[in-house]
Amino acid sequence: MRRAFLARVDEMIKNEPDTVFFTVDIGMWAIRDILREYPLRASNVGIFEDGMTGIAAGMAARGLIPTIFGIQPYVIERAFEQIKMDLAYQKLGINVVGTGAAVDYSKYGYSHYCAEDAGILKFIPGTEFAAPGTAKQFLQLYNQSYRNGHTTFYRISDHPNVNYDPDVVFGKAAIMQTGEKATVLAVSVMLDMVMEACKDEDVTVLYYTTLEPFDKETLAENCGSGKLLICEPEYEGTLLYDAVSALSGKKLQIEQVGFPREIFRNYGTYDEKMKHYGLTCETIREKVQRLVKQ
Repeated sequence: MRRAFLARVDEMIKNEPDTVFFTVDIGMWAIRDILREYPLRASNVGIFEDGMTGIAAGMAARGLIPTIFGIQPYVIERAFEQIKMDLAYQKLGINVVGTGAAVDYSKYGYSHYCAEDAGILKFIPGTEFAAPGTAKQFLQLYNQSYRNGHTTFYRISDHPNVNYDPDVVFGKAAIMQTGEKATVLAVSVMLDMVMEACKDEDVTVLYYTTLEPFDKETLAENCGSGKLLICEPEYEGTLLYDAVSALSGKKLQIEQVGFPREIFRNYGTYDEKMKHYGLTCETIREKVQRLVKQ
């Protein structure tokens, strides 16, 4: 995903004169020619996420289309006040691309984790959040939304789906399969696991790559059973309010697969952490079967 994004930046800066790009000492080698050839529109500002956000806000206020790039906990948590005041309050169109989602940077410890990213941003009205599951989907979501005039965050991952790569539309869920006994929400990089776990089950699978705005209509139309499993690669409960709101008035039975709301003090690889916290095909299959049988 990162390579696809940086290639898009290269293309954008060369061909779209109203675009600007800023990064914080990450990804700059891949676009060093752009940084050198277009110094007024592409810059590495150093370790300065909050300042970078403010600079980009000023550019957007003058009618330019800024994209900024950094590591997820820093472009969100370190710059939270600037997101709230400089971007959301001013209703500015800016694109924030973050890498290192959840525990992608597992070897760097808690300072580099960000399982709370979507949850934090969904509490700022008007802020959008996209979570593609593949490089192709990042390009689709970005190209559909980067000029929409809103503050939009894009979470990219180093652990994309491999087996499933459907076309996606910004703001809409994709229907991957239909069934009668339950509905499963697969978010972003969870799609491969969900499809494997549900392949022999009479359940509907909905694939979400836009978490804000959340597509309530598709969920409401495809959850007649009232039984729902939410599989999300962030803190569990991030999409719970949206799901309950979409299904208001129905008797609901909800299960979740996601990171528990705790500080991650353990160590290990990405795969080891996913297994430790139960974000696995086996856990999904177990919860699907429990829902179907009840």
